[in-house]
Amino acid sequence: MTTIVRSAVEKDVGSLLALYRELNPDDAPLSQESASVIWAGIASQQGRTVLVAEVDGAVVGTADCLVLPNLTRGGRAILFVENVVVAGSRQRRGVGQQLMEAAVQLGEAAGCYKVQLLAADDEYVHTFYESCGFKPLAQGFRRYIEHPRCNTLA
Repeated sequence: MTTIVRSAVEKDVGSLLALYRELNPDDAPLSQESASVIWAGIASQQGRTVLVAEVDGAVVGTADCLVLPNLTRGGRAILFVENVVVAGSRQRRGVGQQLMEAAVQLGEAAGCYKVQLLAADDEYVHTFYESCGFKPLAQGFRRYIEHPRCNTLA
């Protein structure tokens, strides 16, 4: 089985939503209309690339990447990675590592000085990212926003 990592396109939205349900099973489902509107915004965002891993024509993994321009480090950007998920049936087969390597390559191509992500507080997840060459070098912080209304279609 060959894994192909490529940029997602609109026809992948249904597969992405299925993967995100595995990542966050308690999330309320999006309507197709809402998903289409949100995808249009993602697809038009400068520096944004949603990667998908495809095996035998099926999308089995994804990583959402954003190049953030930066005024420090000589103006070199930062690549942020979010929403990394591989279908449960395809885990431990190298798909995640291929996605992360593709993300690093995106960062290199964009002249980024680092690739950064937050990981779940889970030893398995930490071991995975360390196997991909990432190091736990900083303390991450989050503040969740109650009842977000950033997108009224969500």
